[in-house]
Amino acid sequence: MHTLTPKERLLAAAKKQQVDRPPCICPGGMMNMMFRDIMEQSNCLWPEAHVDPEKMAGLAFSLYEAGGFENYGVPFCMTVEAEAMGARVNMGDLLCEPHVVDSPLDSSARLDLLKPLNINSGRAKVVIDAIKILKAKNTDVPVIGNLAGPVSTAGMLVDMSVLLKEFRKKPLEAEKLMEYIVNNLIVFGRAQIEAGADAICISEPSGTGEILGPQRFRDYTVRYVNAVLDALDVSAKIVHICGSLNSVYKILPELHCDVFSFDSIVPISEIKAELPEKAIMGNISTHALGTMPPEKIRQLVRSCQQKGMDIIAPACGLPTTTPLTNIRAMVEAVRDVKTFAG
Repeated sequence: MHTLTPKERLLAAAKKQQVDRPPCICPGGMMNMMFRDIMEQSNCLWPEAHVDPEKMAGLAFSLYEAGGFENYGVPFCMTVEAEAMGARVNMGDLLCEPHVVDSPLDSSARLDLLKPLNINSGRAKVVIDAIKILKAKNTDVPVIGNLAGPVSTAGMLVDMSVLLKEFRKKPLEAEKLMEYIVNNLIVFGRAQIEAGADAICISEPSGTGEILGPQRFRDYTVRYVNAVLDALDVSAKIVHICGSLNSVYKILPELHCDVFSFDSIVPISEIKAELPEKAIMGNISTHALGTMPPEKIRQLVRSCQQKGMDIIAPACGLPTTTPLTNIRAMVEAVRDVKTFAG
């Protein structure tokens, strides 16, 4: 088989088509792909790179050029949508990504206080402009756009403990909030695709089986993630769910994604058994990537490949102290034909 471009490889792997080897990617968004080594090397630093499209694109481009992941991914946090709808965000610093410090609602019933996400202003526009810049740089490298999951976004607009209570006691109000969020996520997702994103990744660190339980996972996470996915016309749709999946294994096939990404604590064999029709992605420990020697990273990659992982990726967002040598070791191990052959 001829050597595929990174974009061809990712889009084929996402559809479970034959590839020359697995792609090695990190989507961005909640699954942060950036770290201090590459920021300092490129002179595109946080927090400036969160608000400047040239620096955001420059950081993503520099990581690929330095032998990093085989994609561009923006943004580098999961607060863009919540901020656009009214949450107050601390932009962090060189080592800390942006985070919500004040939610605009004390109840999902106060939907009237939210602002519609405007793709022509604020950080939403920064992301869209960064995608346009990246698309113009190298069309062989896939650009992955990102969306915070509907439940996770809701948990930034209303205190998460209040939201969970209202899922149980005020479902009608909670559903109206979720529908509002979904409509805004669709607007942002479509704008990223129009700007040039080849894939969209939706990450749900809060909308998990561990936090919600099986029934509310189906009622809120699956229902509303699918509502977003179904409205997006894009070549590859990725969903990442954090944490243990034991309680929701049988529900996962209901997700309308091409690719399912999961945490390092989840056995690959169990996911493959439950999701035979979907490409699976992950699940290299981010703790290992941040702290262990390169040879250990190569061993983890070999293990993932031997167990049948379709797309090699970190299991979650990277620590900003992750050394570039470990990311290079990860990518090099995937590219090693002998490693792939097992």
